[in-house]
Amino acid sequence: MLPIESAEPIAAAVPAAMVTRRLVLRPPKDSDLDTLLALHADPAVSRFCAAATPNGREATEAQLQSWLAHWQTHGFGHWAIAERERPDQLIGFGGLMNRRVVGHAGLYLYYRITPQAWGRGLASEMALHGITQAFEQRQEGAVVAAVLPNNMPTRKTLEGLGLRAKGTLSFGPGNAAALLYELGADRWASLPRCEPEPVAFAA
Repeated sequence: MLPIESAEPIAAAVPAAMVTRRLVLRPPKDSDLDTLLALHADPAVSRFCAAATPNGREATEAQLQSWLAHWQTHGFGHWAIAERERPDQLIGFGGLMNRRVVGHAGLYLYYRITPQAWGRGLASEMALHGITQAFEQRQEGAVVAAVLPNNMPTRKTLEGLGLRAKGTLSFGPGNAAALLYELGADRWASLPRCEPEPVAFAA
């Protein structure tokens, strides 16, 4: 899962933190590494996506550096996420990045949230903010996400945001195929502008 390579990368301005109704969203920093490591180490967080979770400090640091590089090149990317009431206490990471996943390139939605913050619609709030920026500020054509078929809470979250299943992604022999979800600009334009309902997600 590497950023799509550009023939001539151009440094982009990295914006400061922004806020939604309940969240503070800021670009990640090198000092977030230990928080990201702890999130990946939580079996409840990684149970549906263990194959896509970096293993160990070196791999996690490489993931974080790829996020930082995406911000520098494109001016957007995955956020470090905190609640407005506790802005210095991160609850997860997520957002949109240009990525290539098993041969399929696109603007991918990703998030990992600590279980203590599940079930309140915070992932949906973050994702909705990113999707709104993608379509209304950057005029992107589509947003996609990959999810395992048995990850029903995330599927409900994606569907609540307006994404729809459009196919599968094969990760090779012995690995379960993932569902590819997509939200195109035309469908986005037809959707009502309201906050998705929270999805229950028991640890």
